[in-house]
Amino acid sequence: MDSFTFLNGRTINRLGMGVMRLTGRPGNFGPYPDWDAGLALLRQAADAGVQLFDSARAYGPEHADRILGEALGHRDDVFFATKGGIDKRSPNEMSRDASPERLAAQIEDARRNLRRDRIDLFQLHWVDPEVPLETSVEAMARARDAGLIDMIGLSNVTPEELDRARAVAPIASVQNRLNMDDTEQLEMVEKTRELGIAFLPYGPLGANPMQPGATLDPARAIRWLLDLSPNVIAIPGTTNPDHLAANVAAAEVAT
Repeated sequence: MDSFTFLNGRTINRLGMGVMRLTGRPGNFGPYPDWDAGLALLRQAADAGVQLFDSARAYGPEHADRILGEALGHRDDVFFATKGGIDKRSPNEMSRDASPERLAAQIEDARRNLRRDRIDLFQLHWVDPEVPLETSVEAMARARDAGLIDMIGLSNVTPEELDRARAVAPIASVQNRLNMDDTEQLEMVEKTRELGIAFLPYGPLGANPMQPGATLDPARAIRWLLDLSPNVIAIPGTTNPDHLAANVAAAEVAT
């Protein structure tokens, strides 16, 4: 399986797994109803070589982090990426708050939920229009300097916002929507590749974030992403053990 090396020297396989689907319905709200099956699926993924697991406070909220921490928090061979700056109030209501105080509290919650002293990658989920991006990045940089997180990432950002953030602190990843049918982020993929930054495409199989079900052929979609650029880490989500095995097989196909 292909690998990517982050700016801090950490190398991981380029097939990850999104954990958003391991929450309740509708609207990714509440705990996953078959919790034990979710734990087993995450362990199956890690045993198959998946290393990066992508989560967020807003998934559940917090339940995705909790199931991930319970399943894999004790393992040193996995890489936890979670996000903050959004709170989920109901299945269809979210609010942005990327103030330093809120981010600091969410990082503490994530450390507890993921059962980790240090989070591998903490990403700003969305830029808060009420808080300067630089202020949010400074808060994450303080958490990094305190040893609470290892790397800083951004989600749903423009190239200009990435430049502004990089002027404050090193940025390890960008997570924007990208798939075979939604290619608006190709410029960002190239920009991050040149900078040595990981690109984590969400919606890799074309699904609606609030609804289950892929619209693209999973094997072709995963292979397309991995062949697109060496800094792309595909993070398809699933709740099906057979689909997980097929995703891993697609990533292992030589091109």
